[in-house]
Amino acid sequence: MFCRPNILPTIVHPTKCCVNQTFSNNIVPHVHPTHTTTVNHINFQHQHYFPQSYSAVNEVTHQHFAAPPGPVVPSPPFGAGPCV
Repeated sequence: MFCRPNILPTIVHPTKCCVNQTFSNNIVPHVHPTHTTTVNHINFQHQHYFPQSYSAVNEVTHQHFAAPPGPVVPSPPFGAGPCV
């Protein structure tokens, strides 16, 4: 006699994660150039002198006015003093 098998529901398990990692070596050339500059400093010291001289100026001004017309007052002769 032949019996049919009893088929049960399928059990699904959590997914197993696998990571396949690969590595490769890469060569990156680095060039570090150096440049040297020589700076020659030349200094000029300028010495300034300030000699001073002094002077004095006397200014004289004159003003002339035209007198209005009127009686002319005679002046006494030169050297004449008051009468005594």
